[in-house]
Amino acid sequence: MPTPAALTKTHERAAQTVAGGPLLLLALGLIGLTIWHAMSLANAYDKGLLVLAMIVEMVVAFIILLGLYSLQPNESVAITLFGNYKGTDRRPGLRWMLFWYGRKKISLRVRNVTSQTLKVNDKRGNPIEIAAVVVWRVTDTGAALFDVDHYDSFVNIQIETALREIASHFAYDHAEHAEPTLRADAEQVSALLREKLQERVAVAGVAVDEAKLSHLAYAAEIAGAMLRRQQAEAVLAARRYIVQGAVEMVQHALEQLSERDIVKLDDERRAAMVSNLLVVLCGDRDAQPVVNTGTIYQ
Repeated sequence: MPTPAALTKTHERAAQTVAGGPLLLLALGLIGLTIWHAMSLANAYDKGLLVLAMIVEMVVAFIILLGLYSLQPNESVAITLFGNYKGTDRRPGLRWMLFWYGRKKISLRVRNVTSQTLKVNDKRGNPIEIAAVVVWRVTDTGAALFDVDHYDSFVNIQIETALREIASHFAYDHAEHAEPTLRADAEQVSALLREKLQERVAVAGVAVDEAKLSHLAYAAEIAGAMLRRQQAEAVLAARRYIVQGAVEMVQHALEQLSERDIVKLDDERRAAMVSNLLVVLCGDRDAQPVVNTGTIYQ
């Protein structure tokens, strides 16, 4: 089976063009000269020579006008001749090149793209919805025009591919062994997304300045279950904090009673006090005091 031919890479180089301002003035001067000759034609001694001069003047002016083009800041034009790439002109203003050279304008300005919301699976297999905002620009016009078809569409497709790859590397949340997650480690995820995307679009002469997640959520079919899970985890965390605080308060109360010699407690009474205090401090409802007039031994 034959080996596929390698891609012929194109690199940007400067085109040899001319400032268009002086040539525009020359073309206007030739047009004015042609009009003056036309007005003098009736009194001319050699009318044939004068007509020939008028034709030459108009042809030269016409060639000059056809070769003029203008560039704005952060705009360029790729010059070709019969399909051969001759270079790129990045100099703003009025420029000139022979009209039979092909000219293709390409913007060098920063572009902002918001990807479509994709439904993908995270590292743990949970379906999630994800989208990103990517800031990019063209840095090599030769590669952008001649190494890929429609570089803007190429970038959009690579954004989707990179998002799917990134989602498979991270869990949405609740990762094991303190691994980074999509929700909790946005900066790390964005940095990896930018790195992966830059690798994919380098062939198109494109630089990715920034890439960040703009949307992240569980898919609709599991969103309700995951919400209940998060609520349960929140309740457990709150209970754990309450119990920890209650134990510290009970310990402090027993130490204070012992240090001040307020009451002597044996093990059974100490256990009863601990139990009562924990019930009061950890209960969901207000405690109802009960006055005991006897002893715990009767």
